[in-house]
Amino acid sequence: MQSIKFKARVGLDGVLQVQMPSAYKDMDLEAIVIFQPWSKRESLKTPEASGWQPGFFEEVIGGWVGEPLVRENQGDYEVRENLF
Repeated sequence: MQSIKFKARVGLDGVLQVQMPSAYKDMDLEAIVIFQPWSKRESLKTPEASGWQPGFFEEVIGGWVGEPLVRENQGDYEVRENLF
C-alpha cells in the first residue's frame, strides 16, 4: 500500500480530480479517500513557521554578486533523419 498526500479543490460539480503517477497507467487500484478541509490561510504561514531559517530567502534570492552571467551561443541544431 502506498499513499499520496496533496491539496486540491472540489469543483462546483462535486468532483475531486486525482492525477496518479504514470507508473499506474491502465491498472486497477483500490483507493481509500480520507479528507480534511483546510484553509488557504494555513498556506500563508511565514517561512520560519514552515521550518526555514530566519532570513534564508533574503540572503539567497537575488544574492549573486559576481560577474554577470552570460548565456553563450547555443549553436545550430543538428539535422536528424525523419523517423516516419
